[in-house]
Amino acid sequence: MTHLFTLSELSVTEITRLLDDAEQFRKGHFWRPPEPMFIANLFFEPSTRTKCSFEMAERKLGLHVIPFDADMSSVQKGETLYDTVRTLESIGVNAVVIRHWEDAYFESLRHSIRIPIINAGDGCGHHPTQSLLDLLTIRQEFGTFSGLTVAIIGDIRHSRVARSNAEVLTRLGATVLFSSPEAWKDEANPYGTYVDIDTAVEAADVVMLLRIQHERHAEKMGLTKEQYHERYGLTVKRARRMKPTSIILHPAPVNRDVEIASELVESERSRIFKQMENGVYVRMAVLKRAMEGSMKNGHYIEKWHVVQ
Repeated sequence: MTHLFTLSELSVTEITRLLDDAEQFRKGHFWRPPEPMFIANLFFEPSTRTKCSFEMAERKLGLHVIPFDADMSSVQKGETLYDTVRTLESIGVNAVVIRHWEDAYFESLRHSIRIPIINAGDGCGHHPTQSLLDLLTIRQEFGTFSGLTVAIIGDIRHSRVARSNAEVLTRLGATVLFSSPEAWKDEANPYGTYVDIDTAVEAADVVMLLRIQHERHAEKMGLTKEQYHERYGLTVKRARRMKPTSIILHPAPVNRDVEIASELVESERSRIFKQMENGVYVRMAVLKRAMEGSMKNGHYIEKWHVVQ
């Protein structure tokens, strides 16, 4: 079954295949399923980029998108996530994309749902398609991951982006540095080394900033936005000490002048909006994999075409 729950469950070969497929889509190639296929997006948390990106990817692939609004569904009557997904499976949906507030929500579905499930983010757990689009953006810039230093800066403890990226980048040969306020360190994450922000910024080929996860933690830093920016953010002054070829990433939404100076968001170093563009191509690749798995038990069907 071609579920996508975490990148740690994929081999380097499988990850590379997804990135290669995403590049094919970026270059204008396209793929269509040989028969009508249906998909539903189940978002139980707010989302702009991930939800809209999946919807764009689905429509570019010619998939039929079944509308689903959690606030207007039987979830409001107490229906479980399992019963919701099982219902969609029963009426003929070929795959589902799920974002859920619960960490590892997919474990209750892993062995009981027969259609592919794509994890669009689980609580503080994992965000595999965000990691894939980050990888694609880094590969486009540097051509490799081996030997790179990636600094992940901000709310490490509550970030599914940090958790997903640190593991896969380490596996691909990059060195990961973390920089975070003490209260937001994740000591359980074994894939990075903690350093102060100035060291991280100066050493990194990729400076990856994280949004402050206000909705995921009750504790407050006791700092104003201005104080946080000065102590822990990428200020204009800090950015001047970056390597000449280093780039800036951020999963967004961006808190301007908090984790990053507003004028850096669209600066020459920034690839933030390139990440969003790449998100469509990556999700097309992930959906292609899911649909081919739905049709042929996980075996790829090569049916590429070039737009003339």
